[in-house]
Amino acid sequence: MATIIIGITGSIAAYKAADIASQLVKKDHEVHVVMTEAATEFITPLTLQVLSRNPVLVSLEDEKQSWKPGHIDLADKADLMVIAPASANTLGNFANGLAPDPLCSIYLATKATVLIAPAMNGKMWDHPATQRNIAQLKKDGCSFIGPEQDGMLACGYTGKGRLWEVDGILKRIEDILQSNGA
Repeated sequence: MATIIIGITGSIAAYKAADIASQLVKKDHEVHVVMTEAATEFITPLTLQVLSRNPVLVSLEDEKQSWKPGHIDLADKADLMVIAPASANTLGNFANGLAPDPLCSIYLATKATVLIAPAMNGKMWDHPATQRNIAQLKKDGCSFIGPEQDGMLACGYTGKGRLWEVDGILKRIEDILQSNGA
């Protein structure tokens, strides 16, 4: 099956990535999780390590097991990179070619298809800077799913910004893998 990187960023929706990882492993995909430091405030690397059956990369300090940098190794073998949830901060880093963490470094190094599932406050989503970053990422070849247009947000607002439903993300992943022949 496919090698899939799941990138998790700082969002209350980070807990949903556990279900995504678990479902993909059940379908016999090789799943590698990469988290930003902010994501570890919402869900632990240990949870995702157990579900993915692979070590979780959070910092470049985690890459001491091999002579080859772990983020480059993952970037090379990935068939698909899924960022779920994707924060406004990570979208900005990706769009501007910044690599402050392993997740952004992998994004810059991979030739794999990239699927981004944003999750953030609706005002952040609508901000012109976020929309510029999204336009740039689409121009760079990234695909997007969501955010959902209506629902209760963690901040107490109702509106757009929620992470797309897990089943929908999983379906899009399978569609991409089929179209890529992976």
